[in-house]
Amino acid sequence: MIDRTLRFGAADIEITARETVYRGYFSVEAVNLKHRLFAGGWSDVFRRECFHRGDAVGVLPWDIERDELILIEQFRVGALRADESPWMLELIAGVVEPNESDIDVVHREAQEEAACLLDQVTPIATYYPSAGACSEQIRLFVGRMVSAGVGETHGLDSEHEDIWVHAIPRTQAIALLDAGVINNGHTLIALQWLARCGDRLREQWRIEQ
Repeated sequence: MIDRTLRFGAADIEITARETVYRGYFSVEAVNLKHRLFAGGWSDVFRRECFHRGDAVGVLPWDIERDELILIEQFRVGALRADESPWMLELIAGVVEPNESDIDVVHREAQEEAACLLDQVTPIATYYPSAGACSEQIRLFVGRMVSAGVGETHGLDSEHEDIWVHAIPRTQAIALLDAGVINNGHTLIALQWLARCGDRLREQWRIEQ
């Protein structure tokens, strides 16, 4: 068994002050805190700013009969660089709204971003993409696809989304991963998982049909 025990936990932190220093589409909070040290005792009180954008859920739709994956292409402002395209090939994903379950988000976003219908959903991983500065937790799933709006444009006008829907053979998607074309964390993790566990899951889903 793998030992996952950590030395410290939530009880080993003391927050002395916190305030919201910016609130817009996202928010930034300043936190003053101290924590226990590995060498013993406590750190001095120090300040950190934390970016809050809410938790998110991502799903990789998979047509197991055609062995094709649905990936979407859309503009990302954080990827604006002089020598790179800010359009990314990604999983379907969205922010979890209040009182909404992860599975609700999976099906809502699949429909909004790709006109995609799923009849099975399996969890992949839960992770923090940038815990040094951002509170966001991302929870990833793979879904057995029934149908999708391949070759169509989708997304919500109210969120300024302009999303193109791709169907890509699984072997080609893994080749894009290996070639470094996939450059965003949630898609990297999902495709790495699929490369390692996909055959087993495909067989399981076939038995359950």
